[in-house]
Amino acid sequence: MSFNRILSVLLIVSALFGCSFSAFAKSEEAPKKEEKKGMDIAHIIFGHVADAHEWHLFTITHEGAEPTHVSIPLPVIIYHPEKGFFFFSSSKIAEGESYQGFRLVKGDMKEKIVSEDGANIKDISITKNVFSMLISIALLLWLMLGAAKKYLTNGHMKAPSGMQNALEAIIIFIRDDVAKPYLGHKYKTYLPLLLTVFFFIWINNLLGLLPGGANFTGNIAVTGCLALVSFIIILASSNKHFWGHLLNPPNIPLGVKLLLVPIEIVSLFIKPAALMIRLFANILAGHIVILSLVCMIFIFGMLNKVAGIGFIPVSFAFNIVMFLLELLVGAIQAFIFANLTAVFIGQAIEGDHSHEPDHTTGQDYHVSENEIIA
Repeated sequence: MSFNRILSVLLIVSALFGCSFSAFAKSEEAPKKEEKKGMDIAHIIFGHVADAHEWHLFTITHEGAEPTHVSIPLPVIIYHPEKGFFFFSSSKIAEGESYQGFRLVKGDMKEKIVSEDGANIKDISITKNVFSMLISIALLLWLMLGAAKKYLTNGHMKAPSGMQNALEAIIIFIRDDVAKPYLGHKYKTYLPLLLTVFFFIWINNLLGLLPGGANFTGNIAVTGCLALVSFIIILASSNKHFWGHLLNPPNIPLGVKLLLVPIEIVSLFIKPAALMIRLFANILAGHIVILSLVCMIFIFGMLNKVAGIGFIPVSFAFNIVMFLLELLVGAIQAFIFANLTAVFIGQAIEGDHSHEPDHTTGQDYHVSENEIIA
Protein backbone atom coordinates (compact mmCIF):
# COMPACT_ATOMS: atom_id res chain seq x y z
CA MET A 1 0.00 0.00 0.00
CA SER A 2 1.43 3.39 -0.99
CA PHE A 3 2.12 6.17 1.50
CA ASN A 4 -0.68 8.31 0.06
CA ARG A 5 -3.24 5.55 0.57
CA ILE A 6 -2.06 4.92 4.13
CA LEU A 7 -2.25 8.65 4.86
CA SER A 8 -5.78 8.85 3.40
CA VAL A 9 -6.97 5.96 5.57
CA LEU A 10 -5.42 7.51 8.67
CA LEU A 11 -7.13 10.83 7.93
CA ILE A 12 -10.51 9.12 7.54
CA VAL A 13 -10.05 7.14 10.75
CA SER A 14 -8.98 10.23 12.69
CA ALA A 15 -11.97 12.17 11.36
CA LEU A 16 -14.41 9.48 12.43
CA PHE A 17 -12.84 9.05 15.85
CA GLY A 18 -12.84 12.83 16.22
CA CYS A 19 -16.57 12.94 15.54
CA SER A 20 -17.17 10.01 17.93
CA PHE A 21 -15.11 11.52 20.72
CA SER A 22 -16.71 14.94 20.30
CA ALA A 23 -20.21 13.46 20.35
CA PHE A 24 -19.40 11.45 23.49
CA ALA A 25 -17.96 14.54 25.15
CA LYS A 26 -21.06 16.58 24.38
CA SER A 27 -23.28 13.83 25.78
CA GLU A 28 -21.37 14.05 29.08
CA GLU A 29 -21.89 17.81 29.35
CA ALA A 30 -25.49 17.46 30.52
CA PRO A 31 -26.05 17.56 34.29
CA LYS A 32 -26.82 14.39 36.18
CA LYS A 33 -30.51 15.21 36.28
CA GLU A 34 -30.62 14.98 32.50
CA GLU A 35 -28.78 11.64 32.39
CA LYS A 36 -31.80 9.87 33.82
CA LYS A 37 -33.91 11.18 30.99
CA GLY A 38 -31.43 10.01 28.36
CA MET A 39 -29.38 11.81 25.77
CA ASP A 40 -30.76 14.79 23.92
CA ILE A 41 -29.76 13.56 20.46
CA ALA A 42 -31.21 16.57 18.64
CA HIS A 43 -29.26 18.96 20.89
CA ILE A 44 -26.01 17.06 20.29
CA ILE A 45 -26.41 16.88 16.51
CA PHE A 46 -27.64 20.42 15.95
CA GLY A 47 -25.04 21.72 18.39
CA HIS A 48 -22.36 20.39 16.04
CA VAL A 49 -23.83 21.80 12.83
CA ALA A 50 -24.94 25.16 14.26
CA ASP A 51 -22.94 28.39 14.17
CA ALA A 52 -21.37 29.62 17.42
CA HIS A 53 -19.37 32.49 18.89
CA GLU A 54 -16.55 30.10 19.84
CA TRP A 55 -15.00 27.16 18.01
CA HIS A 56 -15.59 24.14 20.26
CA LEU A 57 -13.09 21.33 19.60
CA PHE A 58 -13.76 18.73 22.28
CA THR A 59 -14.56 18.24 25.97
CA ILE A 60 -12.51 16.32 28.53
CA THR A 61 -14.63 14.76 31.27
CA HIS A 62 -13.49 13.50 34.66
CA GLU A 63 -15.65 11.43 36.97
CA GLY A 64 -16.87 13.58 39.82
CA ALA A 65 -15.41 16.78 38.34
CA GLU A 66 -16.56 19.54 36.03
CA PRO A 67 -15.91 18.87 32.32
CA THR A 68 -13.07 20.75 30.65
CA HIS A 69 -14.10 22.40 27.38
CA VAL A 70 -11.38 22.89 24.80
CA SER A 71 -12.45 25.73 22.50
CA ILE A 72 -10.95 28.48 20.39
CA PRO A 73 -12.30 31.85 21.57
CA LEU A 74 -13.38 34.17 18.78
CA PRO A 75 -13.77 37.97 18.79
CA VAL A 76 -17.21 39.30 19.70
CA ILE A 77 -18.15 42.59 18.03
CA ILE A 78 -21.39 44.22 19.18
CA TYR A 79 -22.86 47.55 18.10
CA HIS A 80 -25.18 49.15 20.65
CA PRO A 81 -27.33 52.00 19.18
CA GLU A 82 -26.68 54.18 22.25
CA LYS A 83 -23.33 52.99 23.64
CA GLY A 84 -21.47 52.29 20.40
CA PHE A 85 -19.16 49.35 19.67
CA PHE A 86 -18.07 46.67 22.15
CA PHE A 87 -15.12 44.35 21.52
CA PHE A 88 -14.32 41.35 23.73
CA SER A 89 -13.41 37.66 23.53
CA SER A 90 -16.11 34.99 23.42
CA SER A 91 -14.41 33.39 26.44
CA LYS A 92 -15.72 36.31 28.51
CA ILE A 93 -19.37 35.44 27.96
CA ALA A 94 -21.05 32.11 28.70
CA GLU A 95 -24.60 30.89 28.31
CA GLY A 96 -26.90 32.57 30.81
CA GLU A 97 -24.14 34.81 32.21
CA SER A 98 -23.82 38.55 31.76
CA TYR A 99 -20.80 40.52 30.57
CA GLN A 100 -20.78 44.30 29.99
CA GLY A 101 -24.57 44.25 29.85
CA PHE A 102 -24.81 41.44 27.26
CA ARG A 103 -26.02 37.87 27.63
CA LEU A 104 -25.54 34.78 25.43
CA VAL A 105 -28.72 32.84 24.58
CA LYS A 106 -28.34 29.42 22.93
CA GLY A 107 -30.85 27.48 20.89
CA ASP A 108 -30.67 24.18 19.02
CA MET A 109 -29.62 25.65 15.67
CA LYS A 110 -28.40 29.14 16.60
CA GLU A 111 -27.18 31.27 19.42
CA LYS A 112 -27.40 35.01 19.83
CA ILE A 113 -26.20 37.76 22.12
CA VAL A 114 -28.87 40.02 23.58
CA SER A 115 -28.63 43.26 25.48
CA GLU A 116 -29.99 43.26 29.01
CA ASP A 117 -31.47 46.73 28.50
CA GLY A 118 -33.57 45.43 25.58
CA ALA A 119 -31.79 47.52 22.94
CA ASN A 120 -31.78 46.34 19.33
CA ILE A 121 -28.07 45.54 19.06
CA LYS A 122 -26.19 44.48 15.92
CA ASP A 123 -24.03 41.39 16.28
CA ILE A 124 -21.19 41.45 13.72
CA SER A 125 -18.94 39.01 15.57
CA ILE A 126 -16.42 36.67 13.98
CA THR A 127 -18.36 33.44 14.53
CA LYS A 128 -17.24 29.90 13.75
CA ASN A 129 -18.71 30.03 10.24
CA VAL A 130 -17.16 33.42 9.53
CA PHE A 131 -13.75 32.23 10.75
CA SER A 132 -14.06 29.09 8.60
CA MET A 133 -14.88 31.29 5.61
CA LEU A 134 -11.75 33.39 6.22
CA ILE A 135 -9.67 30.19 6.35
CA SER A 136 -11.16 28.99 3.06
CA ILE A 137 -10.47 32.38 1.42
CA ALA A 138 -6.85 32.22 2.58
CA LEU A 139 -6.50 28.69 1.17
CA LEU A 140 -8.12 29.73 -2.12
CA LEU A 141 -5.79 32.72 -2.50
CA TRP A 142 -2.77 30.59 -1.60
CA LEU A 143 -3.65 27.96 -4.21
CA MET A 144 -4.52 30.37 -7.02
CA LEU A 145 -1.72 32.88 -6.44
CA GLY A 146 0.77 30.03 -6.19
CA ALA A 147 -0.36 28.62 -9.53
CA ALA A 148 -0.38 32.10 -11.11
CA LYS A 149 3.17 32.74 -9.86
CA LYS A 150 4.35 29.53 -11.55
CA TYR A 151 2.80 30.61 -14.84
CA LEU A 152 4.49 34.00 -14.58
CA THR A 153 7.83 32.37 -13.79
CA ASN A 154 7.80 29.43 -16.21
CA GLY A 155 5.46 30.72 -18.92
CA HIS A 156 2.33 29.01 -20.24
CA MET A 157 4.24 26.78 -22.67
CA LYS A 158 5.99 24.78 -19.94
CA ALA A 159 4.17 21.72 -18.62
CA PRO A 160 2.61 22.39 -15.19
CA SER A 161 3.67 20.41 -12.14
CA GLY A 162 2.41 19.66 -8.65
CA MET A 163 -0.62 21.57 -7.45
CA GLN A 164 -0.51 23.73 -10.58
CA ASN A 165 -1.15 20.61 -12.66
CA ALA A 166 -4.19 19.61 -10.57
CA LEU A 167 -5.66 23.10 -10.66
CA GLU A 168 -5.14 23.41 -14.42
CA ALA A 169 -7.09 20.19 -15.04
CA ILE A 170 -10.03 21.45 -12.98
CA ILE A 171 -9.95 24.93 -14.52
CA ILE A 172 -9.92 23.48 -18.05
CA PHE A 173 -12.83 21.20 -17.10
CA ILE A 174 -14.92 24.15 -15.84
CA ARG A 175 -13.99 26.19 -18.93
CA ASP A 176 -14.70 23.50 -21.55
CA ASP A 177 -17.64 21.65 -19.93
CA VAL A 178 -19.40 24.43 -18.04
CA ALA A 179 -18.57 27.90 -19.37
CA LYS A 180 -18.21 27.35 -23.13
CA PRO A 181 -21.28 25.15 -23.75
CA TYR A 182 -23.72 27.53 -22.01
CA LEU A 183 -22.10 30.96 -22.45
CA GLY A 184 -20.64 30.62 -25.95
CA HIS A 185 -18.28 33.38 -27.06
CA LYS A 186 -18.98 35.34 -23.85
CA TYR A 187 -17.57 32.63 -21.61
CA LYS A 188 -14.42 34.63 -20.74
CA THR A 189 -16.53 37.30 -19.05
CA TYR A 190 -18.09 34.85 -16.60
CA LEU A 191 -15.34 32.24 -16.21
CA PRO A 192 -13.72 33.99 -13.18
CA LEU A 193 -17.11 33.98 -11.42
CA LEU A 194 -17.72 30.28 -12.14
CA LEU A 195 -14.22 29.28 -11.01
CA THR A 196 -14.49 31.32 -7.82
CA VAL A 197 -17.90 29.85 -6.97
CA PHE A 198 -16.75 26.30 -7.67
CA PHE A 199 -13.51 26.42 -5.68
CA PHE A 200 -15.02 28.43 -2.82
CA ILE A 201 -17.86 25.95 -2.31
CA TRP A 202 -15.65 22.89 -2.81
CA ILE A 203 -12.99 24.03 -0.31
CA ASN A 204 -15.61 24.85 2.31
CA ASN A 205 -17.34 21.50 1.76
CA LEU A 206 -14.03 19.72 2.42
CA LEU A 207 -13.20 21.86 5.47
CA GLY A 208 -16.57 20.95 6.95
CA LEU A 209 -15.60 17.26 6.93
CA LEU A 210 -12.56 17.78 9.15
CA PRO A 211 -12.94 16.82 12.85
CA GLY A 212 -14.44 19.84 14.57
CA GLY A 213 -14.96 21.58 11.23
CA ALA A 214 -17.60 24.25 10.72
CA ASN A 215 -20.83 23.49 8.86
CA PHE A 216 -20.34 26.54 6.60
CA THR A 217 -22.06 25.46 3.38
CA GLY A 218 -24.72 23.67 5.44
CA ASN A 219 -25.92 27.08 6.66
CA ILE A 220 -28.85 28.41 4.64
CA ALA A 221 -27.75 32.02 5.18
CA VAL A 222 -24.46 31.22 3.43
CA THR A 223 -26.04 29.39 0.49
CA GLY A 224 -28.64 32.17 0.29
CA CYS A 225 -25.89 34.79 -0.13
CA LEU A 226 -24.19 32.68 -2.81
CA ALA A 227 -27.51 32.28 -4.64
CA LEU A 228 -28.17 36.03 -4.32
CA VAL A 229 -24.83 36.80 -5.99
CA SER A 230 -25.74 34.48 -8.87
CA PHE A 231 -29.21 36.04 -9.11
CA ILE A 232 -27.78 39.57 -9.31
CA ILE A 233 -25.34 38.51 -12.05
CA ILE A 234 -28.19 36.85 -13.96
CA LEU A 235 -30.32 40.00 -13.85
CA ALA A 236 -27.38 42.29 -14.67
CA SER A 237 -26.49 40.14 -17.69
CA SER A 238 -30.01 39.85 -19.09
CA ASN A 239 -30.93 41.46 -22.42
CA LYS A 240 -34.08 42.61 -24.21
CA HIS A 241 -34.55 39.20 -25.80
CA PHE A 242 -34.68 37.57 -22.36
CA TRP A 243 -37.19 40.03 -20.90
CA GLY A 244 -39.25 40.02 -24.10
CA HIS A 245 -39.69 36.25 -23.95
CA LEU A 246 -40.32 36.41 -20.21
CA LEU A 247 -42.99 39.14 -20.18
CA ASN A 248 -44.42 38.77 -23.67
CA PRO A 249 -43.79 35.29 -25.14
CA PRO A 250 -44.07 35.43 -28.95
CA ASN A 251 -46.55 33.37 -30.95
CA ILE A 252 -48.59 32.56 -27.83
CA PRO A 253 -52.37 33.22 -27.57
CA LEU A 254 -53.34 35.99 -25.17
CA GLY A 255 -55.22 33.63 -22.87
CA VAL A 256 -52.19 31.41 -22.49
CA LYS A 257 -49.94 34.43 -21.92
CA LEU A 258 -52.03 35.49 -18.94
CA LEU A 259 -51.27 32.12 -17.37
CA LEU A 260 -47.71 31.67 -18.66
CA VAL A 261 -46.22 35.07 -17.78
CA PRO A 262 -46.86 34.81 -13.99
CA ILE A 263 -45.36 31.32 -14.03
CA GLU A 264 -42.25 32.60 -15.84
CA ILE A 265 -41.88 35.47 -13.35
CA VAL A 266 -42.15 33.08 -10.41
CA SER A 267 -39.65 30.71 -12.04
CA LEU A 268 -37.17 33.60 -12.23
CA PHE A 269 -37.05 33.63 -8.42
CA ILE A 270 -37.27 29.86 -8.08
CA LYS A 271 -33.93 29.43 -9.85
CA PRO A 272 -31.77 31.07 -7.14
CA ALA A 273 -33.97 29.49 -4.46
CA ALA A 274 -33.21 26.08 -5.96
CA LEU A 275 -29.47 26.86 -5.88
CA MET A 276 -29.75 27.88 -2.23
CA ILE A 277 -31.79 24.93 -0.98
CA ARG A 278 -29.97 22.24 -2.98
CA LEU A 279 -26.52 23.07 -1.59
CA PHE A 280 -27.78 23.70 1.96
CA ALA A 281 -29.88 20.52 2.16
CA ASN A 282 -27.25 18.16 0.73
CA ILE A 283 -24.39 19.34 2.94
CA LEU A 284 -26.49 19.58 6.12
CA ALA A 285 -28.04 16.16 5.52
CA GLY A 286 -24.63 14.52 5.14
CA HIS A 287 -23.40 15.97 8.43
CA ILE A 288 -26.57 14.93 10.25
CA VAL A 289 -26.37 11.35 8.94
CA ILE A 290 -22.74 10.97 10.07
CA LEU A 291 -23.49 12.41 13.51
CA SER A 292 -26.63 10.25 13.83
CA LEU A 293 -24.63 7.09 13.15
CA VAL A 294 -22.15 8.11 15.86
CA CYS A 295 -24.93 8.88 18.35
CA MET A 296 -26.49 5.46 17.75
CA ILE A 297 -23.53 3.96 19.61
CA PHE A 298 -24.60 5.78 22.76
CA ILE A 299 -28.30 5.08 22.18
CA PHE A 300 -27.58 1.33 22.09
CA GLY A 301 -25.17 1.78 24.99
CA MET A 302 -27.91 3.23 27.18
CA LEU A 303 -30.10 0.21 26.41
CA ASN A 304 -27.32 -2.28 26.99
CA LYS A 305 -23.58 -1.77 27.42
CA VAL A 306 -22.74 -4.84 25.32
CA ALA A 307 -25.05 -3.64 22.54
CA GLY A 308 -23.35 -0.25 22.55
CA ILE A 309 -19.89 -1.79 22.24
CA GLY A 310 -21.13 -4.22 19.59
CA PHE A 311 -22.53 -1.39 17.49
CA ILE A 312 -19.19 0.46 17.34
CA PRO A 313 -17.79 -1.49 14.34
CA VAL A 314 -21.15 -1.18 12.54
CA SER A 315 -21.20 2.59 13.06
CA PHE A 316 -17.53 2.79 12.10
CA ALA A 317 -18.11 0.91 8.81
CA PHE A 318 -21.15 2.99 7.84
CA ASN A 319 -19.34 6.21 8.73
CA ILE A 320 -16.42 5.32 6.46
CA VAL A 321 -18.88 4.86 3.59
CA MET A 322 -20.67 8.10 4.44
CA PHE A 323 -17.41 10.01 4.78
CA LEU A 324 -16.22 8.86 1.36
CA LEU A 325 -19.65 9.65 -0.08
CA GLU A 326 -19.51 13.15 1.42
CA LEU A 327 -16.13 13.72 -0.24
CA LEU A 328 -17.83 12.98 -3.56
CA VAL A 329 -20.94 15.01 -2.72
CA GLY A 330 -18.80 18.02 -1.80
CA ALA A 331 -17.27 18.11 -5.28
CA ILE A 332 -20.56 17.33 -7.04
CA GLN A 333 -22.48 20.07 -5.25
CA ALA A 334 -19.79 22.64 -6.08
CA PHE A 335 -19.96 21.58 -9.74
CA ILE A 336 -23.78 21.67 -9.81
CA PHE A 337 -23.88 25.18 -8.33
CA ALA A 338 -21.36 26.48 -10.88
CA ASN A 339 -23.01 24.58 -13.73
CA LEU A 340 -26.54 25.83 -13.00
CA THR A 341 -25.23 29.36 -12.55
CA ALA A 342 -23.75 29.12 -16.05
CA VAL A 343 -27.02 27.71 -17.40
CA PHE A 344 -29.11 30.54 -15.90
CA ILE A 345 -26.69 33.22 -17.10
CA GLY A 346 -26.67 31.62 -20.54
CA GLN A 347 -30.47 31.85 -20.66
CA ALA A 348 -30.30 35.54 -19.68
CA ILE A 349 -27.75 36.48 -22.37
CA GLU A 350 -29.24 34.29 -25.08
CA GLY A 351 -30.22 36.16 -28.23
CA ASP A 352 -32.35 35.36 -31.24
CA HIS A 353 -31.83 31.67 -32.07
CA SER A 354 -31.70 32.42 -35.78
CA HIS A 355 -28.62 34.64 -35.31
CA GLU A 356 -26.84 32.96 -32.40
CA PRO A 357 -24.39 30.03 -32.61
CA ASP A 358 -25.31 26.64 -31.27
CA HIS A 359 -24.36 26.71 -27.56
CA THR A 360 -25.10 23.04 -27.00
CA THR A 361 -21.84 21.84 -28.53
CA GLY A 362 -19.60 24.66 -27.37
CA GLN A 363 -17.79 24.62 -30.74
CA ASP A 364 -19.57 27.11 -32.98
CA TYR A 365 -17.90 30.36 -31.98
CA HIS A 366 -14.75 32.26 -32.87
CA VAL A 367 -11.59 31.82 -30.80
CA SER A 368 -8.33 33.71 -30.88
CA GLU A 369 -4.93 32.29 -31.74
CA ASN A 370 -3.89 32.43 -28.08
CA GLU A 371 -6.93 30.33 -27.10
CA ILE A 372 -5.99 27.67 -29.66
CA ILE A 373 -2.46 27.51 -28.24
CA ALA A 374 -3.80 27.28 -24.68
